[in-house]
Amino acid sequence: MRFCDFFLLFLLPLLASCAERKVYIVYFGEHSGQKALHEIEDYHHSYLLSVKASEEEARDSLLYSYKHSINGFAAVLSPHEATKLSEMDEVVSVFPSQRKKHTLHTTRSWEFVGLEKGLGREQLKKQKKTRNLLEKARYGDQIIVGMVDNGVWPESKSFSDEGMGPIPKSWKGICQTGVAFNSSHCNRKLIGARYYLKGYESDNGPLNTTTDYRSPRDKDGHGTHTASTVAGRRVHNVSALGYAPGTASGGAPLARLAIYKVCWPIPGQTKVKGNTCYEEDMLAAIDDAIADGVHVLSISIGTSQPFTYAKDGIAIGALHATKNNIVVACSAGNSGPAPSTLSNPAPWIITVGASSIDRAFVTPLVLGNGMKLMGQSVTPYKLKKKMYPLVFAADAVVPGVPKNNTAANCNFGSLDPKKVKGKIVLCLRGGMTLRIEKGIEVKRAGGVGFILGNTPENGFDLPADPHLLPATAVSSEDVTKIRNYIKSTKKPMATIIPGRTVLHAKPAPFMASFTSRGPNTIDPNILKPDITGPGLNILAAWSEGSSPTRSELDPRVVKYNIFSGTSMSCPHVAAAVALLKAIHPNWSSAAIRSALMTTAGLVNNIGKPITDSSGNPANPFQYGSGHFRPTKAADPGLVYDTTYTDYLLYLCNIGVKSLDSSFKCPKVSPSSNNLNYPSLQISKLKRKVTVTRTATNVGSARSIYFSSVKSPVGFSVRVEPSILYFNHVGQKKSFCITVEARNPKASKKNDAEEYAFGWYTWNDGIHNVRSPMAVSLA
Repeated sequence: MRFCDFFLLFLLPLLASCAERKVYIVYFGEHSGQKALHEIEDYHHSYLLSVKASEEEARDSLLYSYKHSINGFAAVLSPHEATKLSEMDEVVSVFPSQRKKHTLHTTRSWEFVGLEKGLGREQLKKQKKTRNLLEKARYGDQIIVGMVDNGVWPESKSFSDEGMGPIPKSWKGICQTGVAFNSSHCNRKLIGARYYLKGYESDNGPLNTTTDYRSPRDKDGHGTHTASTVAGRRVHNVSALGYAPGTASGGAPLARLAIYKVCWPIPGQTKVKGNTCYEEDMLAAIDDAIADGVHVLSISIGTSQPFTYAKDGIAIGALHATKNNIVVACSAGNSGPAPSTLSNPAPWIITVGASSIDRAFVTPLVLGNGMKLMGQSVTPYKLKKKMYPLVFAADAVVPGVPKNNTAANCNFGSLDPKKVKGKIVLCLRGGMTLRIEKGIEVKRAGGVGFILGNTPENGFDLPADPHLLPATAVSSEDVTKIRNYIKSTKKPMATIIPGRTVLHAKPAPFMASFTSRGPNTIDPNILKPDITGPGLNILAAWSEGSSPTRSELDPRVVKYNIFSGTSMSCPHVAAAVALLKAIHPNWSSAAIRSALMTTAGLVNNIGKPITDSSGNPANPFQYGSGHFRPTKAADPGLVYDTTYTDYLLYLCNIGVKSLDSSFKCPKVSPSSNNLNYPSLQISKLKRKVTVTRTATNVGSARSIYFSSVKSPVGFSVRVEPSILYFNHVGQKKSFCITVEARNPKASKKNDAEEYAFGWYTWNDGIHNVRSPMAVSLA
């Protein structure tokens, strides 16, 4: 009995140790570039051997050796073993894997918009549709999406063609070879690739080949990210520096991709400053894309200010694409939160804003007074478990730097190492440096950690950046708390707790602060943007010719990265377009746009109206018709269709009369707000106006739709007729919308610039076909 007792006492700690074991990621930072792949794996193995009892146990515990991009490994460890590894000098961080099996989305954004969930129970009962959208669309197979961007990293697993069928017979494009890109880099997934730089080189001289490839290959990351968001294959066990673990997938994972590289490095500037894209190069690309046989164009390119359609290369190219029934999705721009900042406002383009998803990368900041503030970051670097001195950047500048509003921006060379060394520094967004560069400046001056503080314009919109030192981003409200604490004590202290991925964050979605806003300055009678989609902290594939920050000072290489912008939301919508194209191949580009817009959502995941990043109610100048819902868009009930001729008539009205020589403008053209658009904007209404819309039945053959209106404040809205009767699919019914000012003589300050918002809706008991309205007084 005593022997058994002794044996149990010996065995219990071992059983407890086994129960505690889980997968940890051990991260070393960057590769030196001096080791071969087998040497890197041996190097990782030596660390495991230092905490394991035997070589066999070390080998058996190793799951992955990250030797191509991330320098690190994943292994089954006990908490004690993980702690021992974290204390070694060469180890940057050790953290438990948040391994979680996901369904078919880009680790989170596609699940958030409900793509894999199919129809709700009530819809299933009413519509008797049991297959979800992906299955009905055959995952986008046979649909070709053209990416007008800055190239692709073809080796990414997201672009594997394993198990895919032959290239669609309709494809007529080529695989253009060049530096580090040959014909073998195209396959049944990446079916074509081209690059365009004649316009770029005519202005800047020969391309600096140390900054980019003279080929379709991406040396930046942006193009790879957008392409994989649209149509990346399903790839298991991916993450960005350990964050957002799961299965990566594009929205239409079996769609084919055609790459059109038109954007190149800005001469004399680092990649982190972005790219430049010449209109002549873009037009050549769009022209080729039309001839090549693409079905969808995704263009995450815009301008700092909009141009008239006749002088806008994207608008011109998109119109020609629309004539060939190619759906064009474009980003609205990243110039928010100021009004009238959006680009790509042409009515034949789907203009996409950016909003959040329900995933956060929580990286808490703990102040010396015990206050805990929930910031965000995806930096893999971590501080020791102790408090560090805390300083506000404006109080730590070198002599000669003016102590004005920019002193806290951590501009290059502004921080005094004597005041920063060994401290955590609070820097504010804005100024002459980008977010990543602020952290680099803190690191240069000897800081051990970095707090990126939002300004009031940024609100609660927290960018999750892969900083080069321990860091977290906090809201403008938290900035005030931090500054008040610093002022309250002679020795302010703080620490940054390592980040973790949190799902089901609330509220979501909310509008990103950077997303460009309406009203449309080119034509104030067309409401833009059209729709919003996930664009904040999105994970997708990345170029291994770049770093996660795109900074030349960042030696890291990753295969997947987290990035933000309307550049990320645009390919989400383009993927939804591809799925709808597969299900409804005979629908026009306008019908697909209408389906997406009239089924978009207006509430967040706590059942309240979508807000901006500061928690204030958002409006259609931010989100258009709402947050896109691809599953509902597959069965919209009614669509507002528009033809190429309708667009030409529209252009006649705004003075563009020579785009198509085969078409002559009538003596009197219909007003622009009479374009059969899925939304309505009336600018400078004097008293009353009546416009016409025509709905096409794409739902049940026999159906009756009843109208309802939520009038903009200060206006009355009447829809006639109020009931639409349909007796076959494809039938069209027109109706009139009369908008009247309740008190047109009422005067308010800035009335001419203020809009009121409302909605008009058609409902048949199953479908809710909703359109936004924006109206202002003269």
